[in-house]
Amino acid sequence: MRHYLLANILLAVAVAWSFFYGGTTALLTVLMLCALEVSVSFDNAVVNAKVLDTMDPVWQKRFIIFGIPIAVFGMRLLFPVLIVATVAGISMYDAGSMALTNPSAYHHALEANEHTIFAFGGSFLLMVFLSFFFDEEREVKWIKPLESNRLVDKLSTISSTSLIITTFLGLYLTYLTQSPVIAIAYFSGMVLFEILNSLDSFFSVDGVKSGIVGFIYLEILDASFSFDGVIGAFALSSDIFIIMVGLGVGAMYVRSITLHLVEAKTLSEYTYLEHGAHYAIGALALIMFIKMFTSVNEIVVGAIGIAFIIVALIHSKLSKD
Repeated sequence: MRHYLLANILLAVAVAWSFFYGGTTALLTVLMLCALEVSVSFDNAVVNAKVLDTMDPVWQKRFIIFGIPIAVFGMRLLFPVLIVATVAGISMYDAGSMALTNPSAYHHALEANEHTIFAFGGSFLLMVFLSFFFDEEREVKWIKPLESNRLVDKLSTISSTSLIITTFLGLYLTYLTQSPVIAIAYFSGMVLFEILNSLDSFFSVDGVKSGIVGFIYLEILDASFSFDGVIGAFALSSDIFIIMVGLGVGAMYVRSITLHLVEAKTLSEYTYLEHGAHYAIGALALIMFIKMFTSVNEIVVGAIGIAFIIVALIHSKLSKD
């Protein structure tokens, strides 16, 4: 299909490059990284499609044109380098040199600060899930005993419910970790979500999302998903080029899936797909918090997200028959 043409071309180039770069081992690693990225971020594609469908066609094209290099080079390469530079108190150049010349030290620097990364990304994703779950205007309910009861209905009438729940969880995590850095990262994720949500409400016209605000929201959402993948990628390879290529191609497929979902109107056809994606996002947020205290295998993370999507697809199909 035409939506996957560029992704397939990039995959072919990545396969050829990786084989000449490091032989069969590098090739297999790139393919595994690509699969890891798609499995972890498939629910991201569904939510992206929902947001993208409410944006102006011009900004839909810009999301693809400008979003691809941002996703591939920005979020999978430059952003982790920026994190290492910031927490280590060194320049971007030195952090980049560390990634290229001493990937083991770079990995340890990134891994040493993963708790801060998970706190920020987890709080942002939790706000995404709770804002969907307690959306008073949402008419379609999936798991009705959970989504449609007197308590949830009452809480949904309070505009700050998501903010209150996330705040209390943040205070509890701060108490458990006794870390002001984690507290700052966690509440920064919350504040950023609220800022973008407020700007979107201010600039939206007749239900069409503001282009620039929607674009920024999607990129931050993508970044929140990429944190887990970038750190987990070091379990497969310490070579920054192989990681970037593998995750980058995977990110391109996620973008292609997003476009396919928008143009095929899949979210309209499969009623509960959006619900499954948001439940997967909520699960990922909780997993990020859990990973602040214990390790969780990336395969488990991807499997949970895909499980929610598959169940939502099957239920959507059955409800139509």
